[in-house]
Amino acid sequence: MTTLTNLLDLDPAQLIAYCGELGEKPFRAKQLQRWIHQFGASDFDAMTDLAKSLRDKLKTRAMIAAPAVISDHTSTDGTRKWLIDVGQGNAVETVFIPEESRGTLCISTQAGCAVNCRFCSTGKQGFNRNLSVGEIIGQLWMAEFELRRTKGIEPGPKGERQITNVVMMGMGEPLLNYEPTVTALKLMLDDNAYGLSRRRVTLSTSGVVPMIDKLSQDCAVALAVSLHASNDALRDGLVPLNKKYPLKELMAACKRYLEFAPRDFVTFEYCMLDGVNDSDQHASELLALVQGKDGVPCKFNLIPFNPFPESGLTRSNNPRIKAFAQVLMDGGIVTTIRKTRGDDIDAACGQLAGEVQDRTRVQDRMKKMAEYQEKFGKDFGRIVEISS
Repeated sequence: MTTLTNLLDLDPAQLIAYCGELGEKPFRAKQLQRWIHQFGASDFDAMTDLAKSLRDKLKTRAMIAAPAVISDHTSTDGTRKWLIDVGQGNAVETVFIPEESRGTLCISTQAGCAVNCRFCSTGKQGFNRNLSVGEIIGQLWMAEFELRRTKGIEPGPKGERQITNVVMMGMGEPLLNYEPTVTALKLMLDDNAYGLSRRRVTLSTSGVVPMIDKLSQDCAVALAVSLHASNDALRDGLVPLNKKYPLKELMAACKRYLEFAPRDFVTFEYCMLDGVNDSDQHASELLALVQGKDGVPCKFNLIPFNPFPESGLTRSNNPRIKAFAQVLMDGGIVTTIRKTRGDDIDAACGQLAGEVQDRTRVQDRMKKMAEYQEKFGKDFGRIVEISS
């Protein structure tokens, strides 16, 4: 039985090569790309400017298939969340955030996550598997044309684009699923596909230093770094990856990245945790970290924590978040406080957990960490990771 090639898995160069295998000229790949990514077509017979002989070949050798949607929920604030089936009991979540001047899609790159940040509910389920290119770009393909259908907008390059920005901030660590993520990024940027500006595509990482350097050479888009701590001892307890790539190495990688980035700053994301990382002293430490001789041009995005039972953590109150932001702004750093969106449908930052199984005993480890948090209070950040 012939295995069909999913054309959503192919970037522009790969699609040209695939058409070559079919005995077709390179321009056919561009036509195919436009039909798939600009018109949302999945039926080869609808691709009327392709020769019938090519359409017949494609029908027996290829397919255009995004992962199936399990559920589709819209928040009271307009945020829309899809639960996507990626097989074998795994699901990921894709979130669309509408704003007056733009529409942002938050995309997942893995089913689960191995990084296991203490404040992220996705981490409690453990890591299940990497997503394929088709499963990553398929989230954009599905969302763009579903949003158009909902609004009665015709597909095609002249139709009003619903998704103007993409953030790789959903489930998973993008740089630990490197090749599929970069292939999907290239499709997002290609003029014959989605034609997004590099400034409007942001990849968020918890700090996989070697892959940050590689990304700068392969597909430098806007970079966001999940920082969440002002010193190594604190970050070791919140973002375990810091033990492998400590802050000094991470800051140096960010600085190198800016030589190739579409923006002249890195965005540092900082989840505000009551009594853990939210003091004025922590804010002052952050200023020293990013403004020293090896500092990094940056802006800070402060994220109110979205609590979940297994974390043992609570959200900093609004006055504390504003005071923290003021210290950074007084130090000359552009600082924003993220508005919580979609929390009534569990679509807010850190809430994407999906309907997948906990296969790595992460819940047991989170329970232990909660017990230590209760016992040691503000010294929590200095506790070494507890072995499971």
